[in-house]
Amino acid sequence: MSAVSEDPRPHTIETIRLAPGLYVVATPIGNLGDITLRALSTLKSADIVLCEDTRVTLKLLGRYGLKPKLLAYHDHNAALMRPKILKELQAGRAIALVSDAGTPLVSDPGYKLVAEALDGGFRVYPVPGASAALAALVSAGLPTDRFFFEGFLPVKSGQRKNRIAELKEIPATLVFYETGPRLADSLRDLAETLGQRAAAVCRELTKAFEETRRGTLDELASYYEENGAPKGEIVIVVSPPDPSAQSVSTEELDEKLQRALKRGSLKDAVAEVTEETGMKRRDVYARALALSEDKR
Repeated sequence: MSAVSEDPRPHTIETIRLAPGLYVVATPIGNLGDITLRALSTLKSADIVLCEDTRVTLKLLGRYGLKPKLLAYHDHNAALMRPKILKELQAGRAIALVSDAGTPLVSDPGYKLVAEALDGGFRVYPVPGASAALAALVSAGLPTDRFFFEGFLPVKSGQRKNRIAELKEIPATLVFYETGPRLADSLRDLAETLGQRAAAVCRELTKAFEETRRGTLDELASYYEENGAPKGEIVIVVSPPDPSAQSVSTEELDEKLQRALKRGSLKDAVAEVTEETGMKRRDVYARALALSEDKR
């Protein structure tokens, strides 16, 4: 006999007495079974549930037979809604905030509401649960002890490359959100800026067509360039920089090579600087050769 019931609603969802305040409630990123009992009780018991798209939230609530009062709170009405929500908190209401999927405040407008609620002296209660970023991180097969969540990169390639360059030296696994139409271009810019790092593209996590594709950034960019834009929600996970490879500017490299070349042959200079900097020998050799030719 299975230790886990196949019934998605094996427990009674209790109505609980919520203290006044704002409850930040994580909801499933795909599979509707990925919601906590506490989250269900909170949504059932809240005076108001704020959601990005009421149609999306109604699907979840309908799955569990919940019928709380819903109000839309999204990018287009957030500035107008926040004062009204703060008045409800002032009146002693318990208000739940959800996003269309996952943990609120991660790539959605919830941050300003939480900040203003705290500034107003109201309690904010986290009700944790699913997160696409964490689900991708733990399934990518890359280091998890330290990671940096960037969210969406800029749309334009030039701005995107500039931002990636700023992230290059962060000693942590990098996590990005991306759309299907931009995936190949973003992977190509990541490959050109970060080099041959290991990476994973995690798509439609927890859903029927869940897929995780692993490889170097260049391999993944080539795959999606050839196969076209995939559908669904996408997370890119990129391994941290190689700790043995120190970051050396062109000016620093030239100085080291020029000093080494004064002491010995080109071959010896390349070996010395390669060992000192941890750079790839072919890169050091190419630069040393260029410096030698410039002197002629």
